[in-house]
Amino acid sequence: MRYPELKGRCHHFLVTGGAGFIGSNLALTLIENGQRVTVLDSFVTGKRKNIEDIERFVKENAVPAGNFHLIEGDIRDAELCMNSTGGVDFVLHNAALGSVPRSIEDPSTTTDVNVTGTVNVLYGALGRNIRRFVYASSSSVYGDSPEEPKREGEEGWPLSPYAVSKIACELYAGNFHDIFGLPAVGLRYFNVFGPRQDALSPYAAVIPIFIKKLLSDEPPTVNGDGTVTRDFTYVENVIQANIRACFAPKEAAGKSYNIACSKEVSLNELYARLSTLLGKTIKPVYGPERKGDVKKSYADVSKAREFLKYEPSFDFEKGLELSIDWYRRNL
Repeated sequence: MRYPELKGRCHHFLVTGGAGFIGSNLALTLIENGQRVTVLDSFVTGKRKNIEDIERFVKENAVPAGNFHLIEGDIRDAELCMNSTGGVDFVLHNAALGSVPRSIEDPSTTTDVNVTGTVNVLYGALGRNIRRFVYASSSSVYGDSPEEPKREGEEGWPLSPYAVSKIACELYAGNFHDIFGLPAVGLRYFNVFGPRQDALSPYAAVIPIFIKKLLSDEPPTVNGDGTVTRDFTYVENVIQANIRACFAPKEAAGKSYNIACSKEVSLNELYARLSTLLGKTIKPVYGPERKGDVKKSYADVSKAREFLKYEPSFDFEKGLELSIDWYRRNL
């Protein structure tokens, strides 16, 4: 068993956004480890194929009836959120509208889903004896902070409505912890990548875009001059962080933590590595910088190590290899 914290007892997890990239990987891992999972998803950005993968695993591995349940609905529905938390031990809140460009194009919907939706899920968890409420935040909260590496408590001015929405989520979760005693833990994801990440969306992340283009022998577009840096984090590390956050001591609640690999990689370095792994010699096209993009971003994860016992077990290189293998089989 990859996660000894889950051994010997079947807990009930609510995974919001469980049809999405991170949520579906998280839900499947929990079921593989003998847990009961309820997924709440509206399928606005989540994929039914991801749910089909979970259902296939359940069927092929004789998973006990009732260990997987799907609720199709929107976190903007307060009553639905209230009803979905009944009988749940842990809430893993990953439902959101991602993408900095999308939030600039439509800040109202991003705010409605990410902020109002999160408040609905937080409020729905009150009075339910929830052992831990773990929610997805983002490295975007650091904004224009010049500090490197990024450390909790050294945030700058947010550069997009998406970043503002994630800051608001952290403030609300902290408020619910302080006022109502809700044991909320925030995880600031840094550029997560891996299997099931959508390569076809107009808001697709850079790694699936680059892989898709290279597999099609097409030159991808690099935003800016390629010197922008990111702390690319393989999805398995995020799964570990969620599970560790559920079982961390009570002192861990009421805080937010960087979840990353603490490795700074430029877009040019990423492209060169992918080209080598895929055996391609295609030169990229360089385009304008994206509005709202942070220039440099990599994380100090010492706080997560201290409070959550988090230790990234998949490095950048291994994550790329596993991701390429998945895209070869699924694109």
